Amino acid sequence: MADNKGNIFKRLGKRISDVFAELKRVTWPTGEKLAKTAAVVLLVIVFFAVYLTLLGNGGRWILDQVGFYDIVETTVESTEAAVSETAATEAAETVEETESSAEG
Repeated sequence: MADNKGNIFKRLGKRISDVFAELKRVTWPTGEKLAKTAAVVLLVIVFFAVYLTLLGNGGRWILDQVGFYDIVETTVESTEAAVSETAATEAAETVEETESSAEG
């Protein structure tokens, strides 16, 4: 809490000097170590990119084989017939419910 007292510029200057002091303590990697680490990271990225691509394409191939992506064509007549059949069924159920409630 003692850091909150004083001029804002003094506090800001203290923070900046603390950052530079901390950066002096950092152990920086050599160029060779950095290149090796970057190469490993890139190889891992490429490996997983290929792996996930094969996994996705394999899954798609399996779904194609079982017919998951088959397109079912519908015509306007079949759609209208299905709608009218559904409406007729609902009307029949309503009539049955009305008759059963009148009897009961």
